[in-house]
Amino acid sequence: MITNSQNIYQQAIRLGTSGKTLQNITSAVQNAVQKSGIQTGMCTLFLRHSSASLIIQENADPDVLKDLERFFAKLVPENGRDYIHADEGPDDMPAHIRTVLTSTSENIPIAQGRLVLGTWQGIYVWEHRDRGRTREVVVHIAGN
Repeated sequence: MITNSQNIYQQAIRLGTSGKTLQNITSAVQNAVQKSGIQTGMCTLFLRHSSASLIIQENADPDVLKDLERFFAKLVPENGRDYIHADEGPDDMPAHIRTVLTSTSENIPIAQGRLVLGTWQGIYVWEHRDRGRTREVVVHIAGN
């Protein structure tokens, strides 16, 4: 049996969104990794909401994000006729569907005290609601 002691670090990142947008949080997550002191390990991100999501996506050309937003608007329309659940308005149920089609968590390896992201990858909170909200991402880092 192999035993390995691990260090654990956890922090919450609170951010305000401004309606349907993709907000880059890569720097904030990398800052948490540096603060943790962990050199090799895993960073788990969890968004504590059901009408927004986390994605890892292209961070060089903003047209990619615009195209994603347009695609999802067509895929999950906000016409108000197709959904039973509309307690918080016509964008409520479509926001939940968009979250199901994406994710509320991501895992990213850490090497040499840095996130192991590809050259053009960034971490985004994708707000699916029309109005801005306060969102919270829990950053859980484990390793040595």
